[in-house]
Amino acid sequence: MDVFFSTFLTGANQGLLWAVLAIGVYISYRILDFADLTVEGSFASGGATAGIIMSLSKDFVATGAAAGMFMSVISILCAIVVGGLAGLVTGLLNTKLKIAPILAGILTMTGLYSVNLMIMGIGTGGAKNNIALGPIGTLFTKIGDVMPIPKNYIILIIGILTAAIVIAILYWFFGTEVGSAMRATGNNEKMAKAQGINTQNSKILGLVVSNALVALSGALVAHQQSNASVTMGVGAIVIGLAAIIIGESIISAKFPFWARLASIVIGSLIYRIIISYIYLAGVDSEYVKLLTAIMVVVALAIPLIKEKVGPIIKKKREAKNKNSNTPSDSEPPADNETNENTLADNAEETNVKSAKEV
Repeated sequence: MDVFFSTFLTGANQGLLWAVLAIGVYISYRILDFADLTVEGSFASGGATAGIIMSLSKDFVATGAAAGMFMSVISILCAIVVGGLAGLVTGLLNTKLKIAPILAGILTMTGLYSVNLMIMGIGTGGAKNNIALGPIGTLFTKIGDVMPIPKNYIILIIGILTAAIVIAILYWFFGTEVGSAMRATGNNEKMAKAQGINTQNSKILGLVVSNALVALSGALVAHQQSNASVTMGVGAIVIGLAAIIIGESIISAKFPFWARLASIVIGSLIYRIIISYIYLAGVDSEYVKLLTAIMVVVALAIPLIKEKVGPIIKKKREAKNKNSNTPSDSEPPADNETNENTLADNAEETNVKSAKEV
């Protein structure tokens, strides 16, 4: 029982931290209608930035828990800035150089691979592909030094708070004039231009916000894993899409905007918990990404299946109800039979009266 609960808790923790990435993907994929592949690079950039800042300040971090928490927050904020810059590059490539969205994202992602190697190699005189944060300490371990709470519960609390804050800020932002212009750009770019909206600026800002959130997720995951790697973003876009699609199957577009954002968190939780139990079942890690791809394909196919199968099921139900309401030939309606009996009785009474008069 303890193993199952700990697996559940681990999956929930990862789901909350990766949910921030999924929300970032939602902004580009759903709101802007922009297929942005920068995500896989900016996620690793967030982890690399957080890792190198913690590594460079290890002497200061070692002075106490307060110093460690302070530098952890600084590392996360710097990661957000770096992620936003990555989104800015993609936005400029698309809007100013007229490069297709997918290609612009691929170019930025490719360039970020080398950039991340250089970031993690700062202070070593060369490139580096990973940073171990275990000996240095992370946000969660430093909080644990102050609060006597197990690390898993600290991650759970920080994850819930982060997801709630992100949803609250985005709900407010997309209710402003700038946020509404961004949503209008994604819904119908030509109509938005006709209304006087600068759609290029809306795209750029949307990609900056999206990749900033992705980098925030990368920094938190690096602190949670006590490790930052240049390959930690591989498959991140598929994970984000899986969380979005699972969430949308639970809460549709009819619900308020904040509920749709919350559904992404729920989808991320469900996905990560499933993956945790798959690992518990002994499935090799090499097959997990294949299972993820299959899950996304099935989730994407569900709306089409409903569209094709729904009318058929509806017709069958209507035909069944029609047949059940139609009276059979062997049993004439009760009203007709009653009327016939009434007429016969009246005719008999009339004959009797006529006979008496005679």
